[in-house]
Amino acid sequence: MPKLSIIIPAYNEEKRLPTTLQSVSDYLKKQNYSWEVIVADNASTDGTGRIAEEWSKKDKAFKHLVVHEAGKGATIKRAMERAVGEYRLFMDADNATTLDHIEFFWPHLEGGYDVVIGSIEVAGSTIEEKAGWHRRFLGKLAKLIIRFVALPGIMDSQRGFKCFSKRSAEIVFKKQTIGRWGFDIEILLISRRNGFKIKEVPVQWKNLGESKVTLGAYVSTFIDLFKIKLNDLAGKYKA
Repeated sequence: MPKLSIIIPAYNEEKRLPTTLQSVSDYLKKQNYSWEVIVADNASTDGTGRIAEEWSKKDKAFKHLVVHEAGKGATIKRAMERAVGEYRLFMDADNATTLDHIEFFWPHLEGGYDVVIGSIEVAGSTIEEKAGWHRRFLGKLAKLIIRFVALPGIMDSQRGFKCFSKRSAEIVFKKQTIGRWGFDIEILLISRRNGFKIKEVPVQWKNLGESKVTLGAYVSTFIDLFKIKLNDLAGKYKA
């Protein structure tokens, strides 16, 4: 069993994926523990699949998983079900938060926390952002609403850099129902309802203005939030 599984969900990422995979590989090859990388390719129509397949052929620790699901959350769910690591991390294909941040996670993961998440809303985080003011405003507003409705105390539920212990991953992702943008909220709420300790850790995050998160994604997230609240009230997330 590898110590760490890294899941990279990707949809039409042929431009950014090679740089990210090289960065991930360079970091991992310096470590003294075993690992695997799963590129979860959501039926991309560009060269994403070819790139992932090439990496899997030259290094058996890299795996290409083709997922025919709707949404990032569903893609990560399938990859988490495939992963076998003692700890299981997902990160964005644009390398917005680089893999070396896992070094700040280990003390918490090995010290009793089941879920450790990257955050740009806690002290010590740094942000390089080129998004428009309206997107920054919507992001702040969304975080406030998410905290009020579902996740009090968690400052940033939406960052694409989260790590789960094997024990928590096998329970949380089995219960996951949301396949699109709101899945982050759901998996953290499931974690809480099943007694898993969550730690929020500051990270460096770079948004170079090429985000695939549209204004429609915010609407979708709020719809998902309503569904999650109903599921929670119905007791669907309990241990």
